Amino acid sequence: MPHTPLPDGWASYAKELGLNVQRRRLALGMSQEHVAYNANLSRFAFQQLERGESRPGTPSNPSLLNVMAVAQVLGVTVDELLPEPWPDLRAR
Repeated sequence: MPHTPLPDGWASYAKELGLNVQRRRLALGMSQEHVAYNANLSRFAFQQLERGESRPGTPSNPSLLNVMAVAQVLGVTVDELLPEPWPDLRAR
């Protein structure tokens, strides 16, 4: 399967999303394991989301399903987790 390049600015966007998730989780006093388990994610997948990286130097690209599941566990809407402004995802 061909690799689709991520848009400009995606790395910083993924990191900010991860920070938003982490801030909310810590404010609620939840562990990574608790959120991951209740969102039906592996702890490793959740840690990647929170770090904003899938591998060192490679930004994460979480599925909408995973972001929605984490938002539900954290008791927020997806909009509350997604940083503003969104990166420009239109084809060029």
